[in-house]
Amino acid sequence: MQSAVNLWPLIGVAVIIVGFVLRVHPVLVVVAACGATGLAVSMPVEALFASLGTAFIKTRNLPMILLLPLAAIGLLERFGLKEHAQASIAKIKSATTGRLLIVYLAVREVSAAFGLTSLGGHPSMVRPLVAPMAEAAAETRKGSISDKLRYRIRAMSAATDNVGLFFGEDVFVAFGAIVLMQTILAAEGILVNPLHMALWGIPTAITAFIIHAWRLHRFDAEIARDGGAA
Repeated sequence: MQSAVNLWPLIGVAVIIVGFVLRVHPVLVVVAACGATGLAVSMPVEALFASLGTAFIKTRNLPMILLLPLAAIGLLERFGLKEHAQASIAKIKSATTGRLLIVYLAVREVSAAFGLTSLGGHPSMVRPLVAPMAEAAAETRKGSISDKLRYRIRAMSAATDNVGLFFGEDVFVAFGAIVLMQTILAAEGILVNPLHMALWGIPTAITAFIIHAWRLHRFDAEIARDGGAA
């Protein structure tokens, strides 16, 4: 006879879902979920508060790690980072939006393959630098672009960062997904070297680069067909 599995501890997941759907403050949602899970497993109140306190002490520096770079980028934007980036790319006559994004795709994918995933990102690189430079490249050739095309350029810039990161980090041997797959396979009796798994990610990364680079090449043609500012 198998013993019944207690599903009540999963009530914390339901609290998180409901809290986010209702747009309640994330900190309150997480604390409420922890409290609900603790009570569901009959954890003493003192032990519950002790666990919350320990978790807070361990992660109290995390907001500073996340917020300080964003604050620095905000100051740089305020003092003309975006304008300087646009002016710099406008001086390169051979630059196009597609070519610029292909270069960024290569840099992003190679750096992610070496585990340097924090070198790019939407808030730290795409929004303040890559997207404005891509827009400037289009405006240099066209003179003016429509709002629809401007948003398409921004979306393609973000997509380029996503593709480079996603397929590049699969080549990094210490990437969490590779470690997870190796652990799961080992539990099933299949012994796989993580280095071999990472090496098999190289053909996929190269294929992803070629496909997305071709999309960016076609995107240049789309920009050339744009009718200008509406």
